[in-house]
Amino acid sequence: MDYDFTTVINRRHTDSVKWNVKDSELPMSIADMDFKTAPEIVLAMREKLELGAFGYEEAGADYFNAVSHWYQLEHGADADPDWMIFATGVVPAISSIVRRVSHIGDNVLVQEPVYNIFYNSIENNGRHVLSSDLIYSNGKYEINWQDLEEKLANSLTTLMIFCNPHNPTGIVWKKNEVKRIASLCQENHVILLSDEIHGDLVRNNVKYTPAFSIAKPLRSNVISLVSPSKTFNVAALHAATVIIPDNNLRDIVNRGLNSDELAEPNLLAIPATIAAYTEGFNWLHELLAVIDNNFAYAEKKITKQLKDIKIVSGPATYLMWLDVSEISQNSQELADYIRKETGLIVSPGIIYRGNGNKFLRLNLASPISMVEDGISRLITGIKKYSKNS
Repeated sequence: MDYDFTTVINRRHTDSVKWNVKDSELPMSIADMDFKTAPEIVLAMREKLELGAFGYEEAGADYFNAVSHWYQLEHGADADPDWMIFATGVVPAISSIVRRVSHIGDNVLVQEPVYNIFYNSIENNGRHVLSSDLIYSNGKYEINWQDLEEKLANSLTTLMIFCNPHNPTGIVWKKNEVKRIASLCQENHVILLSDEIHGDLVRNNVKYTPAFSIAKPLRSNVISLVSPSKTFNVAALHAATVIIPDNNLRDIVNRGLNSDELAEPNLLAIPATIAAYTEGFNWLHELLAVIDNNFAYAEKKITKQLKDIKIVSGPATYLMWLDVSEISQNSQELADYIRKETGLIVSPGIIYRGNGNKFLRLNLASPISMVEDGISRLITGIKKYSKNS
């Protein structure tokens, strides 16, 4: 292995949101990684800092060509650089697009349980969350197609936020599912906003389908949001790309992003993103192997020690989705108990709504020594909870 994924980085007292915890606590909740980013990215940032002059910047052809190159190389998907707009993050772009393509009082459709920040982008802007809940049966999630069709046909539904791949369940939607959703949105004049921030983090030789890559007749109302932030652990760069094949829709979104002042990169966003997308291939694939090993370790320990827990995670993300319904129907109470008793911090599934109250989410993107510590604390906490409940 050419890269270091075993050294534990001390991020305590460093302004890290994730690590702003007690010294005895171990955070495995917030979705950032505890690995150093690719050294090629660090080098590109150092070279930029050494320049010493930091005026206004804008994303140019080198940036957009790098994004296009990455999606062709990594995903076999053609992304025309002319389809792209720079934005200072996926979540700010979602909020801006909600404001620009829908109206106060409209329904924005999601598929619960889903990434909790979507709710902020919808509700804080005066729109209503309308969920077509995923069907959960025998440890697997599926789309409720009849319910989805009915809710997309609702005259107040103007936008669908699609988590592709899905957080927190790790589902990688099949190509025919992405096409069918895009087709239903188009039939009902609903904009399809696809959050694809976890698209690079797919294991087990499974591939995700970027929404912008579907057949031309179906993509006139499609917006894809991509970013190196999860892939390369560079969330603080605040760099993302909005990919919109349709000219008119792209103009509408572009005006919104500029009105909201979300189109100007900071001094490191451009060189770091270019380095990630042109030199990060080998680092990413070593990372995926490490995450695979972490999942295998966690699955073995949990299956052996916690027989009432079901591991439901799909092949995407570094986040493990745990069905704890045999132990507790109150994920917040269970998460709070585990933290109090062991210092391990996990995400209670209730924040993702839907049937999330029966689940915990666990971040496994850490050196194996931290994963071992975290799983040991998890097992201890759940066993104590079961004994006392």
